[in-house]
Amino acid sequence: MKKQQQKKKKAASHTSGSLSAGQVRDVNSREVFKDPILCAQFLRDYTGISLLENVQPEDIEDVSEKYHAYLGITFEADTVKKIRLKHKDTENIPLYMISLIEHKSDVDYNISMQLLKYMACIWHDYGKEMEKTAGSSAADKNFKYPPILPIVYYEGANEWTAGLHLKDRIMLSDVFGEYLPDFTYRLVRLHDYTNRELLNKGDEMSLLMTLNKAQTPGDISTLWENIQKDDINKIILNTPAPTLEIIVSVAWNLLMKLNVPIDEAKEYTKKIKERQMGYLFENMEKMDIQKERQKTEQQRKRADMQQHRADMQQQRADMQQQRADMQQQRADEQQQRAEKAEKELEEKNEQGIRTIISLCRKLQATKETAVTQVMENSALSNVEARGKVDLYWEEN
Repeated sequence: MKKQQQKKKKAASHTSGSLSAGQVRDVNSREVFKDPILCAQFLRDYTGISLLENVQPEDIEDVSEKYHAYLGITFEADTVKKIRLKHKDTENIPLYMISLIEHKSDVDYNISMQLLKYMACIWHDYGKEMEKTAGSSAADKNFKYPPILPIVYYEGANEWTAGLHLKDRIMLSDVFGEYLPDFTYRLVRLHDYTNRELLNKGDEMSLLMTLNKAQTPGDISTLWENIQKDDINKIILNTPAPTLEIIVSVAWNLLMKLNVPIDEAKEYTKKIKERQMGYLFENMEKMDIQKERQKTEQQRKRADMQQHRADMQQQRADMQQQRADMQQQRADEQQQRAEKAEKELEEKNEQGIRTIISLCRKLQATKETAVTQVMENSALSNVEARGKVDLYWEEN
């Protein structure tokens, strides 16, 4: 389990209402456990504690953020619940539940220490709260701390090989055992339950757990063997909208993992919203998902090839344009050099004409003589030569 929440995929920010392949809303177990209905069902069905057999959503208060703030850390999918017990001997005793969820197949061997951090924080806070509100001190003889139920909900397919006791993480615990704190936690491993065992619970939480077990076409085939259409529809018949939305999102994620075509996936999730979830499994039994996956892969490859060809054509066009630009640039440079040379030649000729006229003036020759000299030393006509003499005669 990661110790810091990672940034979710951009797709995770969209609800299933948008339903597109690139916009899948990823619902993790922390969100599931934050739902009071689902959390109450989990406590009733999977803790094995008789005091929680009748716990209801209204008995559960989510206090996760409070302890995240205390600890300054948030694990990927942890929640802290404060539960009101209804038994006559325990009605004034709060029960705290810490749930840590491990999604991956890799086991987190430090979970017991993570749980201990929360437990110490909860007890410390409880002592401060009682001193403030009830005037009782943790130092009093009769003061007692509330019970805490630590739970690890593990969805990985591999076995859970981490020790269930805190002392398993402490060196020389066999020597110093009586001086060391120790506790165990409740491990709820999803794959320890068969589909039939889950679905026999007949509630939304067990339905979600069943969906989370199904990750391959083979899992879907096995799942169908344990599902009756009417039974599934009954489970979500009266499910409140927020809880139903979680079920829709989990089902959508499953459909995307199985590469179900988008249009069909939309139809399936639409039926779930209409509380006809049996339609999903009834039709998935007939669907060759592996074939659809191969078809999708072939389409993807064809699309990649077409894109590659288009990229190559664009690259060739870019190179041709680049060559044309370079040729135009060279032509422009040659034109500029020619114009510059022509201008320089004109200026040189003009300066020569002025020099001839100046020399004739200094030798006291006539204008006619100057015109004759200009014509002999340049390619000007009589009229053009006379114009130059008139232009430059007075400046000398």
